[in-house]
Amino acid sequence: MLLYAAAIQCLKRKKLYEQQIEQLGNFQLRVHDQMIMLEGAKATTETVDTLRTGAAAMKAMQKATNIDDVDKTMDEINEQTENMKQIQEALSTPIGAAADFDEDELEAELEELEGAELEEQLLQPATTAPAASVQVPASSQPARPVPQKRTAEEDELAALQAEMAL
Repeated sequence: MLLYAAAIQCLKRKKLYEQQIEQLGNFQLRVHDQMIMLEGAKATTETVDTLRTGAAAMKAMQKATNIDDVDKTMDEINEQTENMKQIQEALSTPIGAAADFDEDELEAELEELEGAELEEQLLQPATTAPAASVQVPASSQPARPVPQKRTAEEDELAALQAEMAL
C-alpha cells in the first residue's frame, strides 16, 4: 500500500503541475492580449496627436492667409496679365503709316493694276511676237513683272478675254 499511496501522491502532483501549467498559459495569453491592446492604444494616441498637430498647422496657415489677401493677390495677377496683353498689342501694331491704309483705295489701285495688265495682254498679238511697250504712269505700274514668255494657257486666256470684250 505504500507504493499505492506514493503513486497517488505523484498523480496528484502531476495534476497540480498540469493545472499550474494551464494557469501560466492563460496568464501568458492575458499578458499577450494586454500587450496588443497597449500597442493599439499607443498607435491610436500617436494618430490623434498627429491629427491635432496637422489641424493646428492648418489653422496657423489659415490665420496667416485670409480671403482678402487672396482676392488682392488675384486682382494683382489679373492686372499684370492685362498689362502684358496691352504691351503685346502695342508691340504688334505696325510702325508709321502702315496701319493707315484705306482699304477702298487699295482695292481701287489693285483693280487699276489688273486693268492695265489686261490691256497690255490684249494689245499684244496672239502670236509670240515681241510685246510692244506700253507707257504706264509711274504711280500705277504693276507691282509684279510681266512674264516675257507666255504659255499656251495664257494665250488661250488672252484670246477668251479678247472675245468677251467684243
